[in-house]
Amino acid sequence: MKGALRCLPAAATAAEPPPSATENLSHSMLLPGGAHCAGLAREAVHGLLGRHGLAELRETAVLAASELVSAACRFTPDREMALRIRWQYDALRIVVYDQHPAHRGPDEAERCRDRRSRSMWLLAAAVDEHGGDWGLTPALTSEGGAKSWALLHR
Repeated sequence: MKGALRCLPAAATAAEPPPSATENLSHSMLLPGGAHCAGLAREAVHGLLGRHGLAELRETAVLAASELVSAACRFTPDREMALRIRWQYDALRIVVYDQHPAHRGPDEAERCRDRRSRSMWLLAAAVDEHGGDWGLTPALTSEGGAKSWALLHR
């Protein structure tokens, strides 16, 4: 039958691969934008940290990823964003790049940055409690964009 879809039999499932070393954790994903992306980020971080031997950071890291993505969604609604989770220099780095438009002037940019920073009070409290750090900077592209991040130590 022309144009019909065929279902292929499911491949045999292989045994779960052994846990990856912490040093090998470097994962990036694009998120389409929208409120549901915070859930996608939580799921990704939860799974990755378990597989890479960082389960003790899971609770704070999942919250951090969710807050970073949620802020990006609030300030850049329905625009694609990138999430990066990486273990580097003995710390977990969670970074979100969004497409926040460039502002006309430095005063407007600073007011927007302050509003966004204040909106991430839960992230600030959780990361501080864990002895980590977080921040927000322009992405330094001609179109604008923002880079927000959280840093967690073991």
